[in-house]
Amino acid sequence: RGGDQMELSFLYSLQALHNPALDKVMIFFTNLGEYGAVWILTAILLLCFQKYRQYGALMLVSLLVTFLIGEIGLKNLIMRERPLVADPTVQQLIPLPSGSSFPSGHTASSFTAAWILWKADRKFGAAGLTLAVCIGFSRLYLFVHYPTDVLGGAVLGIACAQGIYLLAKRYMRKKACQ
Repeated sequence: RGGDQMELSFLYSLQALHNPALDKVMIFFTNLGEYGAVWILTAILLLCFQKYRQYGALMLVSLLVTFLIGEIGLKNLIMRERPLVADPTVQQLIPLPSGSSFPSGHTASSFTAAWILWKADRKFGAAGLTLAVCIGFSRLYLFVHYPTDVLGGAVLGIACAQGIYLLAKRYMRKKACQ
């Protein structure tokens, strides 16, 4: 529990940043990441362009794998309580998310999609990774995740995306050789 205390101290320090304008910005970023909707829409958009179609498909597969491992697997296995449950005295700016805290699903889906974008096009990827960082940070700012939840989500997302990307690349190479 000492680790949780250290992480709570960091989250408390973020509370000093709160002001009405920044609160709105952080709520906006968190809402963008809700249900991975912005990333699913991005994948669908990529599917519409021949040049990026395979990346749209890879993004959808990566989002699904990340969801299964993170939301269905790890969250139910680890069952970490959220910071807002650990300290309900902190002002709650969004409804308390259901499910447990580790890993951050918003962050995992954001980083898995952004990593595929990075593989498709560095400029798109840089924008995607910037958005992923903002979404992940919003989860800390809003006191619904610990820093290790967000870090774990980022690592999970990138690992799933990279794994799916490498498997697809290997499959395409094999198919080309036949």
